[in-house]
Amino acid sequence: MVNRKIVGAHYGLVDWLAQRITAIVMIVFTLVIAVGLASGAGASFATWRAFMSAELMRFITFLFVIALCWHAWVGVRDIWMDYVQPAGIKLALHVLTLLALIGYAGWAVRILWRL
Repeated sequence: MVNRKIVGAHYGLVDWLAQRITAIVMIVFTLVIAVGLASGAGASFATWRAFMSAELMRFITFLFVIALCWHAWVGVRDIWMDYVQPAGIKLALHVLTLLALIGYAGWAVRILWRL
């Protein structure tokens, strides 16, 4: 008989799919940046700023930040769930990770709006 540990979470396929979708979003963003750099967007600060201040680039960058945070959340959460046993420490690490990722996303949005 298998003695299963009940953790109360049924993530499985949803998180696996989220990891793959967010990875695709990040790859597409990286390719857009690479094409922009190859076309001369990084030649000077003025051209880089013009490239990044376009509304479409702001939107794509915002999607990248959200995808990055979600991707990181799923990955780090799984690490905490797999390797940290005491429930109190696990909860504290989850909360700290979530607060850090929300802070990073807020900081990125602030930077995007400032352009």
